Amino acid sequence: MVVGVAKIVLYFPEPNSLKSKRQILRALIQKIEANFKRISIAEVDGHDLWQNAVIGLSVVGKDQAMVDSKVTSVLSFIQKNGSLEIINAEVDYLNY
Repeated sequence: MVVGVAKIVLYFPEPNSLKSKRQILRALIQKIEANFKRISIAEVDGHDLWQNAVIGLSVVGKDQAMVDSKVTSVLSFIQKNGSLEIINAEVDYLNY
């Protein structure tokens, strides 16, 4: 069993308030959950910053290739979203 864990730092160039950022981030998380089954995702830091957010993502699978593929697909999906940018993404794998 392999667990993939990602910490993704996002930058929002357009919002000028926390409310705007939260609307964009909530919509993104809902789209990710709808398109990618069996993942966990949540905002984990940057709650009070109106142009930055940190989201955590986890995926469990039978081998690293499958988990890596799903994490990479989610990162690509986020990059295609025109209203934000990925500043940094750290991915770790835990083997059990």
